[in-house]
Amino acid sequence: MNYQLAPTYQRLFGSYWVLWYSKSNNYSIVELEFKILLDNYFQSNSLDEFASKIALHDDVSDPKLIAKQLQSYLKGCNTAKASIEKANLKFKPSHCKTFKQYDTNGKLIQINYDSELVKKTIHPSIAHLEVKQKEEAQITFDIYLDNDQLCLFRDKQLIRSVPKRDYHLLQGKFVMELLSVIHNKQESDWIGTFHGSTITDGHNSILFVGQSGKGKSTLCAILAANGYELLADDVSPILSEDCHIYHNPSAISIKKGAFGLLQSVVKNFDELPITVFNTSKGAIKYVPFPNTKKNSYPCKAIVMVNYNNGAKLNLENTSVKTLLETLIPDSWLSPNTLHAKQFLDWLETVDIYQLTYSETESVKTELSSLFQKLKKNQ
Repeated sequence: MNYQLAPTYQRLFGSYWVLWYSKSNNYSIVELEFKILLDNYFQSNSLDEFASKIALHDDVSDPKLIAKQLQSYLKGCNTAKASIEKANLKFKPSHCKTFKQYDTNGKLIQINYDSELVKKTIHPSIAHLEVKQKEEAQITFDIYLDNDQLCLFRDKQLIRSVPKRDYHLLQGKFVMELLSVIHNKQESDWIGTFHGSTITDGHNSILFVGQSGKGKSTLCAILAANGYELLADDVSPILSEDCHIYHNPSAISIKKGAFGLLQSVVKNFDELPITVFNTSKGAIKYVPFPNTKKNSYPCKAIVMVNYNNGAKLNLENTSVKTLLETLIPDSWLSPNTLHAKQFLDWLETVDIYQLTYSETESVKTELSSLFQKLKKNQ
């Protein structure tokens, strides 16, 4: 019944099935029992046939009610999200009040801002890329407010506009544009951009994810100051061509609560300027690190980070369900059918861990062992 609503891809990870629906670009994580019901539903030509199939497993539940619940689930999974319509906004050069130029992997870009407040949405994380000698830029971005719409233009062509309260959406779009410029790619070349930070030992990389405030950026700053390389902070892009995570030159954002911890770890930390964009985020410092030796590295593990003051160090395997429920909501994953398959294929190759830590020396030792393990398994 209704086989046209079936998932495009389905993949088993441990005791969970990950189902991808192309109409909505939705990744649904379900348990085996639900998957059996779903299979029986699709394999049945009528409600009576479905009832007889599930009676083999469950002679108590109402098959009509189950079918109705499955239909509701499938309708939701096959309902596309409202597409983002590009506003019909014309470029207004008069909005350019100040500008900065940046060297990004040998390419000179210029960003024009209409105010200091708008500049704070982009500049602090890439301030270390600024060049003082002004020359003709290869690519120019304009970012300004127009009737409470925050607009992003690239070479006078509108890329995205959002209500000013949703400035974080424009930040994400700009990072995608920046990464594509740096690596000579188009947005259509990327499988996705993960909301997480990535560290490499020069052979493999580990993607660190977690909810805001759980200490992933702080941990990556500690690792980057102790012999590892920062591949990406906050936005970690994965390319379709090789399924590697690519370098994002943005500095690591560190919240005020971690200032004391990093003062003795990061050289000249106290000299870094403090940025306060809004009261909810509070004071932030952006810590730049040198470029990685290579532009990309294979990612062999994903670690969900949880800083818990006073907690005993613990690194253990966790489920794909736990991971994806944290990773997907704040990440961008391409709706392209090939890219969705590549994402699931890649997910099968990585180890998934949950890390709880409070003390830096022990966590450095533990993650060093993990990198060694990944190297041996190559």
